[in-house]
Amino acid sequence: MSRALTMLENLEGAALPNIPRPQPSTEKQMENQATMDNTAQCSVTSIYSAEIADSYRKVMATWCKTPTSHSFTINVENPYDDQNHSSCRIDLNGWHLWGRKGLKNMEVDGQKVGIYWDLRQAKFDDSPEPYSDYYVAMVSNENVALVLGDMKIDAFKRIRRKPSPIDPTLVCKKEHICGKKLFCSKAKLGEEKQEHDIIIEYYLSGPEDPEMWVTIDGTAVIRVMNLHWRFRGNEIVTVNKTPIQVFWDVHDWLYDNSSGSSHGLFIFTPDEPGCSYSEGESSIINGDDCNINVPKFCYVLYAWKTE
Repeated sequence: MSRALTMLENLEGAALPNIPRPQPSTEKQMENQATMDNTAQCSVTSIYSAEIADSYRKVMATWCKTPTSHSFTINVENPYDDQNHSSCRIDLNGWHLWGRKGLKNMEVDGQKVGIYWDLRQAKFDDSPEPYSDYYVAMVSNENVALVLGDMKIDAFKRIRRKPSPIDPTLVCKKEHICGKKLFCSKAKLGEEKQEHDIIIEYYLSGPEDPEMWVTIDGTAVIRVMNLHWRFRGNEIVTVNKTPIQVFWDVHDWLYDNSSGSSHGLFIFTPDEPGCSYSEGESSIINGDDCNINVPKFCYVLYAWKTE
């Protein structure tokens, strides 16, 4: 699994080429926390590049839900001191109606950054992230640096600030999903605005060899037979005429018996020219001898298998 994470760290580290890569990273700490709580926790983290406090920084927006808590957290990276990043947490549990719309201030490099939100009508399904009727906005240097949600017009009306001259960029989306044999999610897979339905299904018991399927928008695009031998790999699939690289590492599904749950790792990225792959080698996942252009976006799915 560590080899696959090397690929992920390379993707995110290269997303901001002018900023040194701190170690350990803030999002790595968040991943570790999610790993510790994997039996009960589902989370969605969207990583943006945005202009905050006069610098182009990484902003991590995380929705997290357990049986006892539901929260939203924004972390703003300090590229020179990862132990001193800026954070703002909003607890969504037990809210009175008045608490679902508000403002909090956080400090980034000595500058005040405002976090505005309106979640009074937010609609949720099985994901900890709402799917409609909400906004969360960040204001820095009198500009709206980032808006999350589908109520952007309402956000600008309330805040009465102009957008930042530099548009934010969604670099990566990570999702932790718990399930037994079926994992369902929605995600963008390229520059298009459309989200795609992604289903991962596996069959691990019985007399036959274990198998795994990856389905996108109702079409089975990948079938992996002999999973005992092909627990790591990659394939190129076509989604809306766009080639997408799909990487997987499900070693722990098969061989990790240390706890009641284990996770598979799936990474979806637009296929980039300049790097060739042979089936089964997973050269990006292994971080071996592959000098590629970093894709503009990647979707990362941690599929936690629960008993």
